[in-house]
Amino acid sequence: MFDWFLGPLQLSFVQRGLLEMLVLSVGAGLMGTWVVLRGLAFYSHAVGTATFPGLVLASGLGFTPPIGAFSMAVLFAGSLERLARSRRSGYDSLTALVLVGMLVTGVILASDVFHSRSNVDTLLFGSLLALKRSDIFLGAGSSGLVLVASYFLGRAWLATGFDAAAARSLGVHSAVPDTVLLVLIALVTTAALSAMGALLATTLFVVPAATSRLWARRLWTWQLGNVVLVLIEGIVGLWLSVKTNAPPGATIAMLAGGTFAFSLAVRSSLGKIQAS
Repeated sequence: MFDWFLGPLQLSFVQRGLLEMLVLSVGAGLMGTWVVLRGLAFYSHAVGTATFPGLVLASGLGFTPPIGAFSMAVLFAGSLERLARSRRSGYDSLTALVLVGMLVTGVILASDVFHSRSNVDTLLFGSLLALKRSDIFLGAGSSGLVLVASYFLGRAWLATGFDAAAARSLGVHSAVPDTVLLVLIALVTTAALSAMGALLATTLFVVPAATSRLWARRLWTWQLGNVVLVLIEGIVGLWLSVKTNAPPGATIAMLAGGTFAFSLAVRSSLGKIQAS
């Protein structure tokens, strides 16, 4: 019985995946609360998907994938900011427009330029069972930066999210805190790419944060609960993927979605009971 349960955990590649989830849970858990609180869920998903052409270039030209991915994430954010200044369309519309352009560029590069169709699945969906030591270091480094930034800029992020005008009374007179937030989202997304891929990277941000928000009443309890939830879903999802021979990223995503649906149903039922 114990061998059946603990057997996958004795495999070296599974242990690397568990370590990756451990270090990513801090950055993804904290950043997920800010993403949901500030209404940046679509942006964070778009940043992850927009890294696809950078991953294709890295695979085709032979340089480090995180460099290509982060460069494309910054290019995406910069292009979106430049277009937003024109104010000719809504922010979501501009995000979708730039996102489609980046995704089409990645598809063209993968199919017609580098002919890397065999690697497309890995680039889009990641592989938590094929990590390198550098992936773990990147995850740990990005989580450390998120911790530091949340400590020093968390008050500004919170104030700006609730009332941008009132934030000025707290000394927030520039766009630097929000710029740091957007860059950190791109960085942590880049760190999660090797595990979850371009399409599923934000599974670690948005879904667990939305789930834990159903039960949290204060920001610090929400953040702490979200870090724990990301870690638990990552560990359980990785274990299930090994047992069922399913893709780890997709398994974690399905587990996160199921947990949210169950939590929402329980929360709604409790609300009806209390109302009656």
